[in-house]
Amino acid sequence: MAEAHVKARRESVLAERFAVFAECLLTGVWISVTSLGVVTVPAAFAAGARHLRRRTAHEGGGWREFAADFRGALRGGWLVGLAGWAAAVAVRVDVQAVRAGLPGGPLVGAAGVLALIGFVVAVLRAAAVWSPGARWRTLLASAGRRTVLDPAGSFLIIAGLAVVALSAWFVAPLAVPVLGAVAAAALAVEERYRRR
Repeated sequence: MAEAHVKARRESVLAERFAVFAECLLTGVWISVTSLGVVTVPAAFAAGARHLRRRTAHEGGGWREFAADFRGALRGGWLVGLAGWAAAVAVRVDVQAVRAGLPGGPLVGAAGVLALIGFVVAVLRAAAVWSPGARWRTLLASAGRRTVLDPAGSFLIIAGLAVVALSAWFVAPLAVPVLGAVAAAALAVEERYRRR
């Protein structure tokens, strides 16, 4: 009798973990669809992280809640997305300066790329803790500090982004659901930091 109970419990834990994994993949699709507006990427990740937070807390949630969170996050999130694309253009100019052989170009190019990576990590960390009514400026300031103070967590998020890039390189459609795993990674990193 005890063995049957232990086996049923193991199967229940396995089923729950698989359900979270499947929810991450579905959330990745939702993030991809809502990111088509280009400047909507931070809001899409915020809605995705909030959806996954609800699901892991065993609260209800589906597309309607995700869409409502997306609309709420979009209020200030589109400015963050616009700033991100402006930063990406600036880094592109830096990289072109490196290729043109300008003096000091390699140093400026490396600094620009590192700053862009730091910005992306800070945005994902801010999105992971976003809640309705939160101000993006406040979230980003706090996330920037955590990005620097928690290098291991920041590296985990960078590794998640690398997985998305490699997935897109191998099989482009695979990058779509993997975005949900990046949102889950940012959520896990923030939870880990909070508990410390």
